[in-house]
Amino acid sequence: MPESSLRSAQTDYSYTGKLQINVTSTLGLIPIQGATVTISYTGVPDVTIERINTDSSGQTEVIDLPAPPLAYSLEPVDQRPYSEYNIQVEAPGYEPVLVSGTEILPDVTAVQPIQMIPQETATEGEESIVIPDHTLYGEYPPKIPEDEIKPMNESGEIVLSRVVIPEYVIVHDGVPDDSSAPNYYVKYRDYIKNVVSSEIYATWPENAIYANTLAIMSFTLNRVYTEW
Repeated sequence: MPESSLRSAQTDYSYTGKLQINVTSTLGLIPIQGATVTISYTGVPDVTIERINTDSSGQTEVIDLPAPPLAYSLEPVDQRPYSEYNIQVEAPGYEPVLVSGTEILPDVTAVQPIQMIPQETATEGEESIVIPDHTLYGEYPPKIPEDEIKPMNESGEIVLSRVVIPEYVIVHDGVPDDSSAPNYYVKYRDYIKNVVSSEIYATWPENAIYANTLAIMSFTLNRVYTEW
């Protein structure tokens, strides 16, 4: 199928966004030079759009990719406000990696980090990573309602003299009362960045991004120090 037909079949790709891929090793985050990066539409993996290589810093050049109109991400609409791409990465001595669903918004640059596993330490074949729909677009279960004021079961409390930012937070992969769900230790900075990228579009006005990011940080710290 011609590329123009693929574009029109998905949505109105009248804008472009930018994409750069950063490739590192899982051992020491060493940049991988000379990795081959193949980009295709998600859902049409056999049609290659771009094939590029990483430099000595493990980075590709910044490339332009079709994206939907800017207005889709600024107002509530039924159309998906971003385009999705597959990124296949191969490098000598490393297991190949496939990332499906990298999101490209118009007029902004997406940076996709990819870590590759050395073949001598790999336990499986190609690593496949699927990025789910953005929470502002996809259909997800409603959030669990919570009381504005929660009872304190323990007597006494600690009042910190200043705001303390933890290095790690514990992420419970399930509802709060599900003791069988695993806990993960995630760096605080990485956790905030991931939540922000899932709940905010990069096309929003700068002040809106700042305000939402501060709200996410405040909510997280409140949970850490007063609830769980």
